Amino acid sequence: PELDAKAEAVLFVVEGEMDVTIEGETHHMEAGGYAFLPPGCKWTLKNNSDTHVKFHWIRKAYQYVEGIDVPEAFVTSDHEVEAIAMPDTNGVWKTTRFTEQSDMRHDMHVNIVTFEPGGVIPFDETHVMEHGLYVLEGKAVYHLNAEWVEVEAGDFMWLRAFCPQSCYAGGPGPFRYLLYKDVNRHMPFIRPE
Repeated sequence: PELDAKAEAVLFVVEGEMDVTIEGETHHMEAGGYAFLPPGCKWTLKNNSDTHVKFHWIRKAYQYVEGIDVPEAFVTSDHEVEAIAMPDTNGVWKTTRFTEQSDMRHDMHVNIVTFEPGGVIPFDETHVMEHGLYVLEGKAVYHLNAEWVEVEAGDFMWLRAFCPQSCYAGGPGPFRYLLYKDVNRHMPFIRPE
């Protein structure tokens, strides 16, 4: 399915199940399944069930760095990776990280952020990178550019660089979202020709 040999990808299953074959090895993925596909990787996927499958295919051009190897493909699930509590939050704000933050081979992270009811990002934060959020579960209000926006399962947000943001998860259950962001590389300059 990937025609660009310089593109990397993450597949994340939201509903149903599918089989992804990576370099000839087949892996069964169900809801919560996560696959990292490095650039140049040969892969296919197939829905072998009688119901539909819903998944995210997040892809980008891999940013090569001299002296740093390209990471290898892997398949896991959010059921297999333990969420890590953010400091000083009493466990109400957790992040499920599928790759080690210190692994410089990766130039993007796709994580799951979970807030228990009442969980907050208590201040407006900003980031140098753009990032995307897809709400997997629950409801919350997001503070974006001085405006409060209600979000719930199925909503998508794209946050530009330096967008002031915070969050309050006031719903009756957990608020979870899939978070994409660029990491471990300098932001490229756009130079006029």
